[in-house]
Amino acid sequence: MNLPLRLALRDLRGGLQGLRLLAICLFLGVAALAGVGSLSTAIVSGLAERGQSILGGDIQLSVAQREATAEERAAFAREGRLSHITRMRAMAARLDGAESILVELKGVDEAWPLYGDFRLQPGALRPRPSGAEVAIGSELADRLSVRVGDKIRIGAAELQIIGLIAEEPDRVGQGFTFGSTALTDRAGLAATGLVQPGSLYTSAHRLKLAASANVEAVSKRLAFTFKNAGYQVQDRSNGAPGTRRFIERLAQFLTLIGLTSLVVAGIGVGNGVASWLDSKRSTIATLKLLGASSRTIFLVYLIEIGIVAAAAILAGLAVGGLTPWIVTLVAGGALPVPPRLALYPAPLLVSAGYGILIAVAFAILPLARARSVPAATLFRGSLEPLRRPSLAALAAAAMAAALIAALAVATAREPGFAAGFIGSVLGLLLVLTLLGMLIRWTASKLPRPRNPVLRLALSNLHRPGAQTARLVLALGLGLTLFTTLAVIETNLSGQIRTTIPAKAPSFFMLDIPVEEVERFRALATGAAPQGELVTIPSLRGSVVAIKGQRVADMEELPEGAWFLRGDRGLTYARTVPQGSRIVAGKWWPSDYAGAPLVSLDVEAARAAGLKVGDLMTISILGRDIDATIASLREINWDTMGFNFVIVFAPGTLESAPHSFMATISMPEAQERPFGRAVSRAFPTVSAIRVKDVVETVSGMLGQLSVAVRAAASVAILAGIAVLVGAIAASRRARVYDSVILKLLGATRSRILLGQALEFAALAILVSAVAFALGAASGWYVVVKVLELEWAPDWSVIAATLAAGALVTLVLGLLGSLPALAARPARALRTL
Repeated sequence: MNLPLRLALRDLRGGLQGLRLLAICLFLGVAALAGVGSLSTAIVSGLAERGQSILGGDIQLSVAQREATAEERAAFAREGRLSHITRMRAMAARLDGAESILVELKGVDEAWPLYGDFRLQPGALRPRPSGAEVAIGSELADRLSVRVGDKIRIGAAELQIIGLIAEEPDRVGQGFTFGSTALTDRAGLAATGLVQPGSLYTSAHRLKLAASANVEAVSKRLAFTFKNAGYQVQDRSNGAPGTRRFIERLAQFLTLIGLTSLVVAGIGVGNGVASWLDSKRSTIATLKLLGASSRTIFLVYLIEIGIVAAAAILAGLAVGGLTPWIVTLVAGGALPVPPRLALYPAPLLVSAGYGILIAVAFAILPLARARSVPAATLFRGSLEPLRRPSLAALAAAAMAAALIAALAVATAREPGFAAGFIGSVLGLLLVLTLLGMLIRWTASKLPRPRNPVLRLALSNLHRPGAQTARLVLALGLGLTLFTTLAVIETNLSGQIRTTIPAKAPSFFMLDIPVEEVERFRALATGAAPQGELVTIPSLRGSVVAIKGQRVADMEELPEGAWFLRGDRGLTYARTVPQGSRIVAGKWWPSDYAGAPLVSLDVEAARAAGLKVGDLMTISILGRDIDATIASLREINWDTMGFNFVIVFAPGTLESAPHSFMATISMPEAQERPFGRAVSRAFPTVSAIRVKDVVETVSGMLGQLSVAVRAAASVAILAGIAVLVGAIAASRRARVYDSVILKLLGATRSRILLGQALEFAALAILVSAVAFALGAASGWYVVVKVLELEWAPDWSVIAATLAAGALVTLVLGLLGSLPALAARPARALRTL
C-alpha cells in the first residue's frame, strides 16, 4: 500500500479538478441527511428532557367532562404531590361587547406548576392570578385591545387582567389549540360558570413523585386501577405524544427525500469519477507502460477517491451536526419546543454510512473499468469501447446498494413504508435506464433527416460514446424528484383553499346548554334568517376496548387507529348525518329503543380491524358502555360540518349530561355582529369562526411547506450537480466530434444548434415521463402517507417542470461551450 499511497498523494497535489463533482454531491447528500437526523433527534430529546414541565408532572391522568371523585383524588394523592388543572374553550370579550375572541381557558390550583416556571411579562400586577383575576397571552391582549389592569368577560365572570403570559411551562403538552391561553385559579374558573354538567372540558390531575419512585411502575399501576374510569394516563417520557409523532414522521419523510437526493447525487458521483478517470488516460497508460499493475492503478485512484470522499463526508457531517444550532438561531420561534443542543452520534454515523456506501456503489464500476483496460487501448482514446466491469465489481456495487436499502429500512420508524420507498426508487432507476436505451435504439432506427443540423442532433443521441442513457437517468431522477416535491408542496399550500366548500359554515358554536338550545335557535334564526343552522348533541368519551380487548393492554395501537387515543367527540342521531353514506350494515330505525348501537367511520374501522357486529366499549363520564357496531359510514370530511367518527343510536346517551353544538352560515359582514350578540346572550357558548380555523391550519401547513422546500432545495442542487457530471463525462467525446465537424466545414452555430436540439428532445421526453411518475409519487405521499386531500396546483407543477427542463437545456449548452472552443490542432494532438 506504500507505493499506491505515495502516487495518490502526489497526484492530488495537482488539485481536485475532476473530483470536485464527487465532493459536492457527497457533501450535499450527507449534509441533508445529517441535518434532518440531528434536528429531529434534538427536538425529540428536548421533548424528553423537558418531559416533566411539558406534561406538568411525572404522571398525568386526564378525563373528559367530569372531575375526579373524592376517592379518586385521595388515591392520586397517595402516590405523590397532586395538582388539578381544568382546560376548556371559552369566549373572552371586552366589557363593552365590541370584540370577543375564542380562548383556551385554564383553571389551575395553588400547586401548579409542579415542574417548570410560570412567568408574566414585566409590568404585571401580581405573580399569578387569584380570584376574579386572569393572566392572558399577549396576542389576545392585542386582538381585544386591552392592557394590564383592564377587565374582560369570560362566561359569567368579569376578570381583571393582572399580566401578560411570558412563559407557560405545559403549553406544548396541551397539543393543538385554536385560542390563546387565559389562565385563572380554581375560584376564577368557578366564577365563570362554564364548568357545568354536559359542558366540554378536560380535567387533568398531575402527580409529582418522589425522586426514588419508579415512574413507569406507578403509571402502569394507576392505569390498571382506573382502567374503567375513562382516564388517559401519560407519564413524563411522552409528555407531548402528538408533537413527538409528528416530528418523527416528518423526519422519516424528509430523511427518505434526503436519501433520494443522495442517490441522485450518487449518479453524479459515478459521472464525475468516470469523467475524471477519462482525463487520466495518459497517466494510466504511462504507469502501465512503466510496469504498474492493474491492482496498483486501482489502489492509487481508489485512495484518491477515498480521501476526497472522506473530506466531503466529514464536511457534510459538520454542517449536519451544527444544523440544530443554525435552525435555532434562524427560526427557533417556529419550533414546537427548543431543541436540546448537542452533537448526536447516531444520525451522524447513519449519514456517514450512507455517504460511504453511495460512494462505493457508484464509483466502483468506473474504477473497475480503468483497471481492466490495457495500455494499448488507453492510447487509442475512446475509439475502442471499454470492457464491461468484472463480476466482482458488479457484486461490490450490488452489495453496497443492498446495504443502503437495508440501512434505510433498519433505521426507519415505519420499515414497511421505507422498504416501499426504496423499492420505488429502484423501480424508477430501472424505468429510466430502459427509457434511455429505448431512446438510443429508436434514434438509431429513425430515417436520417436531410437537414444537417437535425441529422447531427439525431446522431448525437445514438453515436458511439453517446451519453444518452446517463443523461436520461440524471434528468429523469432530478425532474421526477422536482415534480414530486412540487406536487407535495402545492397540496400543502392549497389544502385549505381548494377543499373548503363554497357554502362552508361561518361559525362552529360549542357548549350550548340543552335547556337553552331552543332560545339559541331563535337568536340564530333571527340574526341570519337566510343562513343554514344545524344543531347536534355532543359529549365526549373514550374507546377503552374493541372486540373484548382493552386498549390499555395493547402493546402498540394499530397504525391509523387514531380514534383509540384519548377521548373523542360523540353524538347520537335518529337519521344518517349529513355528509355520510352507509357502506356496510344498516342504519337503525328513527324510533329505535334497544341495546346500545353505534355507527363507525369506515376508515377508522378498517384501521382497527373492526366490522359490523363487533363490540366496542366506550367510557362516558366514568361509565363503560358496551355497544355493537350496526353500520360503517363513509364520511365526507370536506363539508366542514360536524363529522363524528362514532355515532350512537337513540336511547343511550340522552339522559347523560351533555350539550349541543351548532354550525351556522351567514354573509361575512354579519359575522362580527352575530358573534357579539351570542357572546352577550350566551356567555357560556364558544363561537369559533371558520376563518380563524383556516388561518391557524394554514399556518401549520405553511411551516410544513418550509421543511419540504428545504428538502427540495437540496434535491435541486444535487440534480444540477448530476446534470453537470453527465455533461462532464461526455466532454471528451463532444470535443472530438466538434473538432471533426469543424474540419469538415461546420460552423460553431450549427454545432451548437444541433446540441441544443439534442438536449431539447431529451428534456421534452424525460419531462413527460417525470410528470407522470412525479404526479403518481406525490399522490401516494399526500393521500396515503400524509393523509391529506388531493388538491395539487397543476399550473405551479407545470411551471416547476418547465423550469427544470429549461435549466437542463441551458446547462447542457453551457457544458457544450468548452467543446466548441477547442482548437482542432491542439485537440487532435491530445485526444
